[in-house]
Amino acid sequence: MNLKRTHVVLEEALVKDIDRLVGTRRRSRFLTEAAQEKLIRYRQIEALQAADGAWKSKDHPELESGSAKWVQKLRHESQRRFKKGTAR
Repeated sequence: MNLKRTHVVLEEALVKDIDRLVGTRRRSRFLTEAAQEKLIRYRQIEALQAADGAWKSKDHPELESGSAKWVQKLRHESQRRFKKGTAR
């Protein structure tokens, strides 16, 4: 893993809270993990925004009466096939 030292300015109270929770020796790891988690959220938001409008109701008529009813129908069909297959 390549590391890069950087200068970050934080409020003193924030640094004290971080140090109290994880200790001064683990501050960098904590901040790295926090930044990674935040980046994941930003990427997820970007992906959702990029996909906005991709789902078209006309392409999924099976969900017209709602997804819960569709799932119930699938489960019912699966149970029926299972009973049919085990009735032998």
